Amino acid sequence: MKIGDLSRLTGTRVETIRFYEKEGLIPAPSRTGGNYRVYDQAHLNRLSFIRRSRDLGFTLDQVRALLDLSDDHSRSCGAVDELAREQLRSVERKIEDLQALQRELASLLNQCSQGTIAECRIIEALAPG
Repeated sequence: MKIGDLSRLTGTRVETIRFYEKEGLIPAPSRTGGNYRVYDQAHLNRLSFIRRSRDLGFTLDQVRALLDLSDDHSRSCGAVDELAREQLRSVERKIEDLQALQRELASLLNQCSQGTIAECRIIEALAPG
């Protein structure tokens, strides 16, 4: 398949596919006589794996590690579990931060008296000093 087909099948931009190739996350595809990239099912599978990993919030370094681990079927999955636990902790921290942000915004809105800008608690909270 051509790069546009791979892009459509995975929902990944062409530029991103080329970036992943440059970074060594996807092996270089073969080329046609006209120098077009030609991808196969292995490329599709690998890109789908990368895409799903990225959707779950894994960094490129973590994706690289996951790919390395997935390439060796005889290894223990302990390292994969640790990467997933690390990502889960990161997600949980982000959720806590977002919940704190939610509470702060709700508090600011609760203080709103629908008066003038001069009395606006939200503008006051955003202003420096």
